Amino acid sequence: MKQEEKKHPEYQYLNLLQEILDNGSDKELFFTSEVLAEYEKKGEKPPIIRSVFGRETRYNLSQGFPLLTTKKVFFRGILHELLWFLKGDSNIKYLIDNDVHIWDEWAWKRYHKHCLENDSEKDMSQEDFIAKIKEGNKDSEFVKRWGDLITIYGRMWRRWPASDGREIDQLQWVIDGLKEKPFRKSYVVSAWNPDFIYAMASEGNKNEVPPFCHTTFQFAVTDGKLNLGLYQRSADSFLGVPFNIASYSLLLLLVSQVTGIPAGEFVHFFGDVHIYSNHFDQVKEQLSRIPRRFPTIKINPEVKNIDDFKFEDFEIEGYDPYPAIKAEIANIGGF
Repeated sequence: MKQEEKKHPEYQYLNLLQEILDNGSDKELFFTSEVLAEYEKKGEKPPIIRSVFGRETRYNLSQGFPLLTTKKVFFRGILHELLWFLKGDSNIKYLIDNDVHIWDEWAWKRYHKHCLENDSEKDMSQEDFIAKIKEGNKDSEFVKRWGDLITIYGRMWRRWPASDGREIDQLQWVIDGLKEKPFRKSYVVSAWNPDFIYAMASEGNKNEVPPFCHTTFQFAVTDGKLNLGLYQRSADSFLGVPFNIASYSLLLLLVSQVTGIPAGEFVHFFGDVHIYSNHFDQVKEQLSRIPRRFPTIKINPEVKNIDDFKFEDFEIEGYDPYPAIKAEIANIGGF
């Protein structure tokens, strides 16, 4: 392998995958009875994870946009999801209307559990449930009730529910602060709200969505550059982490543009970073590939407000990845 190939920033990610495979600890996962029943129907055993704890990777955005190349990453889905977060939206209707199905299972699982406990005749498959959301008007009772994940990143970033009834826009507070006093150390956005998490949640806020994996992120200016650090308490390294790297790198570029501070590094801090046992073969295939040059991303320079970005304002250039590698996501967690 050439020396310049070894320096490719994607090797940070690939080396982490290899370390998990070689040295990780195998652990069981928590599945609700409803999800376990789905595995039983398919005649499958639920997966376990192999994990390590406490790792860090960093991507200098002057070296290209870190959209991984050793497998094709679904950038259209990443972009729509981030725009959805930035709207402060918690209803998956926007994603479904744009054929992005990242969060389908979490909404259906809540509906499915409700039907099993209250009115099994109204139960439907996940496919039929999603079709009903797509066909329905965004203001219809079904879409408003069952498409709403209640607790999701966008809501916590842009509509944090305060104790006095206000909704706090954490992200806009950070942006305003960076414009006025860029060298402060307090520009943190938290998604970790105990009132929405498992047994700690109040009755009206309980949901099947897991506690936020992307717990908190911080913007900091050093040497005139804007950096973004994400602490991720739990990381699905094969399916999720490539999305997370691209999504938060893109968020850094957007905040850089609206504040006028040049982008520096995206720093990714991990708590429990793991590979699902039903992804082992896919990971080995990815590890056999040599990274290619990162692409670049063009963003409409006319947009100066974080709320004004649209899908059409973005264009990826020079992306030449290996083919995608399919793997099944595991629907874990719940009450």
